[in-house]
Amino acid sequence: MSSYSPAETATRSGFSIDTLRYYEKIGLLSGIARDTAGRRVFTDDDLAWLGMLRCLRDTGMPIAELLRYAELVRGGDETTRERVALLRAHDRRVEEQIARLREQQRKIQGKIRFYEHDAAAAAAAAEPTADAAT
Repeated sequence: MSSYSPAETATRSGFSIDTLRYYEKIGLLSGIARDTAGRRVFTDDDLAWLGMLRCLRDTGMPIAELLRYAELVRGGDETTRERVALLRAHDRRVEEQIARLREQQRKIQGKIRFYEHDAAAAAAAAEPTADAAT
């Protein structure tokens, strides 16, 4: 299994070194190995876990829910049902957010069409007509 320095882990995970420290401090990252000098050493498993945290954070899961999810994961197989319920609730919120974004996107696209039509009309009005050339 590969090992990574905090800087490498930050680059690979997209989290800053400060965020990695914070996540370790609050318990989202646990069991991070240390080398003989006491420096943190991350593994592929740690990167996979950070990838899941990145996904959940990027989709708007609050830290409190991330902590609950981490606690459930550490609880083993008997917490699977609770994990599924937590992830389903989050998935519903993501679906609602996507629907809101789609509606907002339709409004933006409507405004783009309005401006394009307005610009095309202005350009057509500025062109000389065949009658004016004679």
